[in-house]
Amino acid sequence: MENAVTLFGSFDENIKLIEREFGVRIICRDSELKIDGDAENVAGAGKVIDSLLQFINRGEALSEQNVRYCISLVHEGSEDKIEQLAGDCICITSKGKPIKPKTIGQKRYCSMIRDNTVTIGVGPAGTGKTYLAVAMAVTAFRSKQVNRIILTRPAVEAGEKLGFLPGDLQSKVDPYLRPLYDALFDMLGAETYQRYVERGNIEVAPLAYMRGRTLDDSFIILDEAQNTTREQMKMFLTRLGFNSKMVITGDITQIDLPGGAKSGLKDCVRILKNIEGIGINFFDEKDVVRHRLVQDIIRAYAKYEGSSGKASGNPKR
Repeated sequence: MENAVTLFGSFDENIKLIEREFGVRIICRDSELKIDGDAENVAGAGKVIDSLLQFINRGEALSEQNVRYCISLVHEGSEDKIEQLAGDCICITSKGKPIKPKTIGQKRYCSMIRDNTVTIGVGPAGTGKTYLAVAMAVTAFRSKQVNRIILTRPAVEAGEKLGFLPGDLQSKVDPYLRPLYDALFDMLGAETYQRYVERGNIEVAPLAYMRGRTLDDSFIILDEAQNTTREQMKMFLTRLGFNSKMVITGDITQIDLPGGAKSGLKDCVRILKNIEGIGINFFDEKDVVRHRLVQDIIRAYAKYEGSSGKASGNPKR
């Protein structure tokens, strides 16, 4: 079997994972795979292996995330959706690495950004909401669809006081913007990023800096939108100018607004859901592309909060 080495993974970790999940034994002999176990479980394991071979045949590198995602699709009877992930490279990083949607939810999100003027991505940590939005912004900028990339997020304190941090205002808000800087550095490289900042083609700033502006020919990303107030969200949305796109991302389980203030993200999802040109994509734990434990943590918190009715401790990502 030509792809056996890739399929099995280092120390056969991929095959061992499939064996554990389905309670089967998988043996490679004479260029053929043999699966032993209960008929239903053997069929499920076979579907996972077929799905993984689709990834391999497209030149994809297999990871534990790929394997676990295929397993989850097979468990819900949706393994046919794997074909939908074929091909789509949305951006190339500064080091030549292709960025592709890794789940159906991510692919749907990227399609919404491409097809709508305003896209709202709601979901848990690790689903690629911000990273993919930045990738789409860089692609639009490189192809001259827009002249500027503007990235912003509210500077809301999560149990820490900005006033205690040393430095001027910029150095105080920079930690809040660090995930946006990191994504741009990855796509463009630090030197290219700095050059575009000096030219005014890229701007990374707190949300308060958006007030009173009209943003034409721009790709604008509002990150951590769950921490906007209703008034801030309305202010941001009305900055939209001609030939611009907006992407709003957030996780409504991680609201850090003080005093029980209402989240502008929750409001705008409800208010804007039926407006043409606005797409709303909901991610779930199956779209998490970080460490496996992130999925387990999200499920555990959701189960606890659902059963106890208590507010979340809002673990910050």
